[in-house]
Amino acid sequence: MTKKFTDKKVIITGGSGGIGSAIAAGFLREGAHVLILGRDKEKLLKKQKELGKISPKIEIRVTDVSDRRQAKKMGVFIKNQFGAQVDVLVNAAGIYGPIGKLEELDLDLWQRAIEVNLLGTVQMCALVIPFMKKRWRGKIINFSGGGDGAFPRFSAYSASKGAILRFTESLAAELVKYNIFVNAVAPGAVNTGLLEEVLKAGISKVGRDFYLASKKQKTQGGVSPDKVRDLLLFLASEQSGNLTGKTISAVRDNWKDIPKHLKMLTKTDIYNTRKIKPQDRGYDW
Repeated sequence: MTKKFTDKKVIITGGSGGIGSAIAAGFLREGAHVLILGRDKEKLLKKQKELGKISPKIEIRVTDVSDRRQAKKMGVFIKNQFGAQVDVLVNAAGIYGPIGKLEELDLDLWQRAIEVNLLGTVQMCALVIPFMKKRWRGKIINFSGGGDGAFPRFSAYSASKGAILRFTESLAAELVKYNIFVNAVAPGAVNTGLLEEVLKAGISKVGRDFYLASKKQKTQGGVSPDKVRDLLLFLASEQSGNLTGKTISAVRDNWKDIPKHLKMLTKTDIYNTRKIKPQDRGYDW
């Protein structure tokens, strides 16, 4: 059976995390050469050993994507040791940042969440785009998060992830003429290190309802990382065609039927974030 990503090179930020490593495993099984990035060398080495059992084409690099100097060094690494080829970039690195009421938070930590979640994504995109343009093709997949609507006590996280949606749509419009397609995924409530942060923070910081929901999620297992992986592999593959600028949920959207409706989706704002007017709900004001 032909593998979908043979001879393709994939970079995954946050690759040592639960979702990131599941995605890396999926690409490796489909023949890709995968580079995972993370800040913790010990975790990366452990993941390299685990993922190496699937395929030897797994590389690691300690990198803080929010650090511009380290990002520039990544550009040199890609050019010299990764063959100046990037077919797919997955921006999975992310942190919650400070949790609690805004007026009680350390705003330096609030800013740090913006640096990692938003600026880290932006810098990695800026880094790989020249490589993709030279090959006249590429797929970039960003991560949204926090669900829809308000996410009280997680203002840094929700602000940074909300910005990812507009950034994804704007970048997609810039790059479509170069055959580079940019989309975002909403992974859903996966049991990761972020969940452990919530439980550790406790009811007083996260709020009773969210704490109890998180505790229930941990007990019941949450969304499987495999669902996120399958969506990522679809968006990175030829099956997703020229779909771009969209945000797709791994849990709530029937993304497996997207190939049947590609022509329509590229001409509408389906799977985009849009303002809902009173008229859209049947009101005459």
